[in-house]
Amino acid sequence: MDIILTLTECRILGSLVEKEMTTPDYYPLSLNGLLNACNQKSNRQPVLTLGEDEIVEALDRLRHSGLAMQSREGGRVAKFCHTIREKLHLDEMELAILAELLLRGAQTLGELRSRADRMAKLDSLEATETALCELIDRDFPLAVKLPRQAGHKECRYMHL
Repeated sequence: MDIILTLTECRILGSLVEKEMTTPDYYPLSLNGLLNACNQKSNRQPVLTLGEDEIVEALDRLRHSGLAMQSREGGRVAKFCHTIREKLHLDEMELAILAELLLRGAQTLGELRSRADRMAKLDSLEATETALCELIDRDFPLAVKLPRQAGHKECRYMHL
């Protein structure tokens, strides 16, 4: 079950999860809403300038792999949602941490705790580390602990 995602696909999935958890009234997202979420300048690393065509192509690939789908909710505009929670059997903390890793790349434990806390309550660094270990220790790991870099006192974690 190796899933290889492009930068655009990572950004789409991270954005869908983030918006579901932080602004549920506006979720699922329209194509325009998803475009704005992906190109958002805050809480993103790197900042991207994706076009609608790139989003549509990446969404098609994600839908084909079962990680995203068009919402069944009625309306004039097609809306999209992720299926990561169900497909990968993630709890709220794991989902929030994975979303932050998808949106910002490698981060320290403290950075992950403070940033993911807006999506799911992370009571302590230990709770954050436990959730990260769950992502790392799976049969098909979703995250990895990177070696400590010279000049840095903490290890960083990255999504796989």
